[in-house]
Amino acid sequence: MVRSVRSRLWWWSERGLLLAGILCMVRVGLLALEAAAFQHRASAEVRRDIILESRAAAPSAEDGVVGLLEIPRVGMSAVVVEGDEAETLRVAAGHLPDTPLPWEPGNSAIAGHRDTFFRAVRHVQVGDAIELTTRRGRMSYRVVKQMIVDPEDVWVLAPSSEVDLTLITCYPFSYVGSAPYRFVVQASRRVTGTAAAD
Repeated sequence: MVRSVRSRLWWWSERGLLLAGILCMVRVGLLALEAAAFQHRASAEVRRDIILESRAAAPSAEDGVVGLLEIPRVGMSAVVVEGDEAETLRVAAGHLPDTPLPWEPGNSAIAGHRDTFFRAVRHVQVGDAIELTTRRGRMSYRVVKQMIVDPEDVWVLAPSSEVDLTLITCYPFSYVGSAPYRFVVQASRRVTGTAAAD
């Protein structure tokens, strides 16, 4: 009798865990589809605006899309939108609102999740090219340094004569849960004359 009860409990436990696993996979799949749909739609919008030589005003919180960030050597491409809220970073990389926009003078910062859009950032090396296509034109950067810092080390966002773009993601890349460090890539703008000044 006791063995029969244990067998039934074990059977129901197995089924319950299997169902929970399936539900988790469905949720992750739906989130991935939502992010992919947003990336496709927003990158097409940025490319269309550039082809039409649109020079719209600076993106606002309502407008949203800042541009398309690409690192060709590592095969990374991600739409960048304004903001660093959880909902924003779920579907795109986010421009940190307290930093200048990419076409403005200063150190513009962009954050992304290490397990989605910024996964390839772990392969970035000093000297790699970074391209940012915006409604203000195309900006080219060259990676000048990378580092691992504590989350409180906000000095990486400070204005610098050597740094025009900072990419931030969590570190280590294979860590499960809330990662204890930040992986930072900093780049300087190469003057190409394709970005409209503010």
